[in-house]
Amino acid sequence: MSKVISAPAVSVDGYIIGRDPGAGRGLGDGTTLFDWYFAGDTPSQVFDGFRLSGNSARIFDALAGRVGAVVAGRNTYEDSDHFGGGSPHPAAQLFVLSHRPAPEVTERQTLVTTGIEDAIAAARQAAGGKDVGLMGGGVATEALRAGLVDEVILHQVPILLGGGRPFFQALPEHVRLRLVEAVPAPGVTHLHYEVER
Repeated sequence: MSKVISAPAVSVDGYIIGRDPGAGRGLGDGTTLFDWYFAGDTPSQVFDGFRLSGNSARIFDALAGRVGAVVAGRNTYEDSDHFGGGSPHPAAQLFVLSHRPAPEVTERQTLVTTGIEDAIAAARQAAGGKDVGLMGGGVATEALRAGLVDEVILHQVPILLGGGRPFFQALPEHVRLRLVEAVPAPGVTHLHYEVER
């Protein structure tokens, strides 16, 4: 069965987006969280234009190759300028989770307004046996609350942003993680956890 994974780039102080994100402003002043996508000499086999270090390419491409559909929250969707009418992943269908209508959703995107369970169920069906990737702290938090997340992979960048949008939001109880792998690379450390049930 496919897994549900969340794999954000995150600062050491837990932010996934810098201050003042939004349409036309991208992901705020936290764009340094993604410098490692372009800081190496190994081209990604999944994302055109990404040139990563050898360790990062191995981790990133293995994860990206597993994803068959993506569920993104409305804030992430808006902050990313609607992903240009497509998806943040070159081969995965996008499902936008929102509690309000989003008339700008294109025919290549699917709006889900009935909750995280329905969004993940629809994404699983579209993923064709591959995994479902989660984008955004709100979506990840809702999925964790519902007990739907199997793995959390943190691409931790050695920076303290001091503000922005945090990845970790309030949960009703502790969520225990088991470290599977920790891989240091230039400009980032890849921390792969399984969610304990």
